[in-house]
Amino acid sequence: RRLPLRPRRGILRLASLHMGRSLARAQRQSPWRISFNEAFGQVMRACQQQPRPGQAGTWITPQLVRGYEALHAASHAHSVEVWEDDTLVGGLYGVAVRGVFAGESMFHHRPNASKLAVLALAEHLRARGASFFDIQQLTPHMAALGAEEVSRDEFLAVLRNEQATGRTLF
Repeated sequence: RRLPLRPRRGILRLASLHMGRSLARAQRQSPWRISFNEAFGQVMRACQQQPRPGQAGTWITPQLVRGYEALHAASHAHSVEVWEDDTLVGGLYGVAVRGVFAGESMFHHRPNASKLAVLALAEHLRARGASFFDIQQLTPHMAALGAEEVSRDEFLAVLRNEQATGRTLF
């Protein structure tokens, strides 16, 4: 039985992660603190409120927030937060299942904040032996970090290989 996936899928291979000079400088000079799973609900609501050019409204409904919060309580959904003092300025959330992290959404209130969340997630996943994470749709934002679009068949092959490791990501 085939999964209902689109013909092309966005992934970020951790070995292909690209950090330009300005982003590397921003990471080195950043006064921000990065955390994992400290403010899952806040991250989801910030993603829900993030303006998205060309999109009217959001797909992140209150019912969906409740569902993801239940997944977070069961240790399946995770967030990365970027803090400026006590203020959440960027982040992302997604789901980790069978050794694969699938990013769902991200937001930023300061330039580069969501990119620094992606970099922190990539470091976290790489340290646990992961080779990629699923970004679902390729965006210019993620392409700038080295993400690519792959065919459905290639995605499923990469997915199966990663799942076969049985690794725990969080």
